[in-house]
Amino acid sequence: MPEISRFLGIIIFMYFNDHEPPHFHARYNEFRGKLTINELQLIEGRLPKRILALVLEWANNHRAELLENWETLKKEGKYKRIKPLV
Repeated sequence: MPEISRFLGIIIFMYFNDHEPPHFHARYNEFRGKLTINELQLIEGRLPKRILALVLEWANNHRAELLENWETLKKEGKYKRIKPLV
């Protein structure tokens, strides 16, 4: 599971050859969430409200990079780290 980014105790990652729709995973302490890239919606799991807001802000700023990682992970097994939210 490639770690794409890490900030404020939040870890963002994707799995190799994951299923559609394009999405990423966020982990914060014992909380886990799966979020779509296109709609930026939490589709599975639970994140604290404040953490979800931070993840959504970060994802909105890096949506194109997330989609690029989604495609290259599926096709080539490669990815690029994305700058954290600061």
